[in-house]
Amino acid sequence: MTSTNEIRRSFLDYFGKAGHEQVQSAPLVPYNDPTLMFVNAGMVPFKNVFTGLETPPGPRATSAQKCVRAGGKHNDLDNVGYTARHHTFFEMLGNFSFGDYFKAEAIEHAWTLLTREWGLPAEKLTATVYHDDDEAFDLWRRIAGLPEERIIRIATSDNFWSMGETGPCGPCSEIFYDHGDHIFGGPPGSPDEDGDRFVEIWNLVFMQFDQQADGTRRDLPSPSIDTGMGIERIAAVLQGVHDNYDTDTFKALIAASESLTGVAAQGEHTASHRVIADHLRSTSFLMADGVLPSNEGRGYVLRRIMRRAMRHAHLLGAEKPLMHRLVGHLVTEMGQAYPELVRGQALIEEVLQREETQFRKTLEKGLKLLDEATGDIEEGGELDGETAFKLYDTYGFPYDLTEDALRARGLGVDREGFDEAMARQKKAARAAWKGSGEAASGEIWFDIAEREGASEFTGYAATTGEGRVVAILKDGAEVETAKAGEDVVILTNQTPFYGESGGQTGDTGTISTPAGLRASVTDTSKPLGRLHAHHATIEAGEVALGDNVQLDVDADRRTKIRANHSATHLVHAALRNRLGGHVTQKGSLVAEDRLRFDFAHPSALTGEDIAAIEAEVNAEIRANETVTTRLMSPDEAVEAGALALFGEKYGDEVRVLAMGRPGEEGRNYSVELCGGTHVEATGDIGLFRIVSESAVSSGVRRIEALTGEAAREWLVGREEALKAAASAIRATPEEVPGRIAALLDERKRLEKELAEAKKALALGGGGGGTSGGAGAAQEEVAGVSFAGQVLDGLNPKELRPLLDEAKSRLGSGVAAIVAVNDGKASIAAAVTDDLTERFSAVDLVRAGVEALGGKGGGGRPDMAQGGGPDGSKADEAIEAVRRVLAG
Repeated sequence: MTSTNEIRRSFLDYFGKAGHEQVQSAPLVPYNDPTLMFVNAGMVPFKNVFTGLETPPGPRATSAQKCVRAGGKHNDLDNVGYTARHHTFFEMLGNFSFGDYFKAEAIEHAWTLLTREWGLPAEKLTATVYHDDDEAFDLWRRIAGLPEERIIRIATSDNFWSMGETGPCGPCSEIFYDHGDHIFGGPPGSPDEDGDRFVEIWNLVFMQFDQQADGTRRDLPSPSIDTGMGIERIAAVLQGVHDNYDTDTFKALIAASESLTGVAAQGEHTASHRVIADHLRSTSFLMADGVLPSNEGRGYVLRRIMRRAMRHAHLLGAEKPLMHRLVGHLVTEMGQAYPELVRGQALIEEVLQREETQFRKTLEKGLKLLDEATGDIEEGGELDGETAFKLYDTYGFPYDLTEDALRARGLGVDREGFDEAMARQKKAARAAWKGSGEAASGEIWFDIAEREGASEFTGYAATTGEGRVVAILKDGAEVETAKAGEDVVILTNQTPFYGESGGQTGDTGTISTPAGLRASVTDTSKPLGRLHAHHATIEAGEVALGDNVQLDVDADRRTKIRANHSATHLVHAALRNRLGGHVTQKGSLVAEDRLRFDFAHPSALTGEDIAAIEAEVNAEIRANETVTTRLMSPDEAVEAGALALFGEKYGDEVRVLAMGRPGEEGRNYSVELCGGTHVEATGDIGLFRIVSESAVSSGVRRIEALTGEAAREWLVGREEALKAAASAIRATPEEVPGRIAALLDERKRLEKELAEAKKALALGGGGGGTSGGAGAAQEEVAGVSFAGQVLDGLNPKELRPLLDEAKSRLGSGVAAIVAVNDGKASIAAAVTDDLTERFSAVDLVRAGVEALGGKGGGGRPDMAQGGGPDGSKADEAIEAVRRVLAG
């Protein structure tokens, strides 16, 4: 057994046979500790188990846990490449007992595995114990047979482990391997302990106390075991080398780097090859676990690691981007143990190539400027802070890179001056923001962002997580606590809650703690575009600054929102395919119950258009293609064919979302810039249905649609309505269209017959008066023949034909008819040609319209028409015409 893969498998198999549940490595982003940037120890995934907040996977467990130390207080970045055992990424082998076995069995397992299973010489091993842990001292002597001089009592905190200021804690027992007297160094506790001869290979933590706030310790009711052994260190021991970088995994990666650069891995470039190999592991595993480079939080640490490796590739003289070409070698070495590397290989390679291509431009420009700025500075001097800040602010050259580049030349950087320049820039930014016209009350968000930095959004991969409360707002002001019944805004350092932006509504859910806090999150907003503000009502308990809280998004609601958001991308593509490339998004709303999509188009969509768009979107849904995400600069994304969304503000990098089947050119059905949350595959949308299409404004149309269960329920409702209609007309659903068409034809026939009957009635004559008779009575008004009539239920369109008939009957004279319908009235008047010089039909109608309570009326001197709201005044309208004739 010599390979690292065999060592890992052997460890897990040994403890598996000893009744331990083999647990997969947790992702590098800790889900249960918001104080950590990355998982940095094997016990981190079990933290809540040890504190009693979670149920253990079993009484015993074992794991090979991925770890990263490159940010915060656990930061080994600057040492990597220059020492034998510092890494940004490492694996921690561990065995755990949750109230099952304790010190005796833990020591026995360790000794058996090391000496019997792996064959390490007992005389090469030394153990340490906490200075007053007599029990562990005696167990090492009895179980391992170690002489007392190789069981070393240590009084410092190095041999006493604690989870925090309070909580589970206990003494440790570390196991050291002696690499031999040819290497400088002494045993632990000696003056020369910092040498490299004695190397710690395993730490056994005996978790037996509960640390109280008053400084006292109580015995835990169920003492537990937590161990950690760095696989890189034990691999070096078992492979007979002293340096971790001489183990098989690192040798393979360094050999690949050496081959691609043509630069020997020994001599002056040793550190560069080591940095590249180590940083390749950390960057690849971080991206495989969902972390992508950015300018904030974890993404910034990832980018910093990347750029450090890329600078060393530059130092090796690599003419082309190097890092992405090494990913395949890493997958070969570690992909079997960690399949997430295999799944993420294409994304990792793409991101590394893009980042290195961009960074090379910055690096070349920055190094040239740095050389010019430091040309007259002697060794031991330092670059002034103003220049360092100018390199950062104007040319994008990071401070840590400036520091790293100058360190190799024996120069430093004036950090205080750099910080002062940074502070001045922030002050100027604040002044500019105040002058932007935004509400003065919004300045509080600027204060929080400046103090705490951006909120880190973890919700692309999860709907639950933990966060540390960094601000609480009540009535627009910051407070330190909030109690039940209060409405507040809670901000945490990280959150899975999506803040409303880009048309997508904010998440809802709950915030809670084991101490009894329960807050209902009714909305999440995104002030300044970089903070996530949870708008919440405290239902129980209390929340305070610094609290670690559990954040749970309403997952069912988020699922619906994701489906609707992804559907907007598909409908955008379908609209462009159907209507043309002029179609662009003009706005959207993505909620849990519906989606709304506004787009530029000059005319209404036809039924055929809507049917075709629906069919096309649903075809992509049924294809169930995986949705992929990439990071690019906005210019690169647009050049690659991505559509930029209306109203979205883009920074230096954008998320490019590709979904749907690839076309002839290999481009996915939809490629857009979008920072929202989306389905994992198009099939998750389920079903798509357009429920309305309308105009928003000139040249802008709106589609409203439903997806998934909402679309199904809408269709079921329509089907039930169809069944009800079929029952009402005594037909099957299939017969409804034909039956309705027949009924409409019958209605038209009857309406035509009724109109003819009314016309005949109006023309029939006979009877006196003006209202409701069988014809208009002819009379003399000031020597002019006049026929006036009121008809109920007559279509106003029939007035003109009736007046033509009346004029023919009169020969010479004036006719007026009022048609009353639904309480309203229409009046029309006609004047024979021989009288138009004396009377205008327009004047006659306007008099009648006024009597009906209306205004206006118009037409020609021989024929005019108008209407009024009061049909009860029909007779008065006819009388008003008489008065005009009478003069």
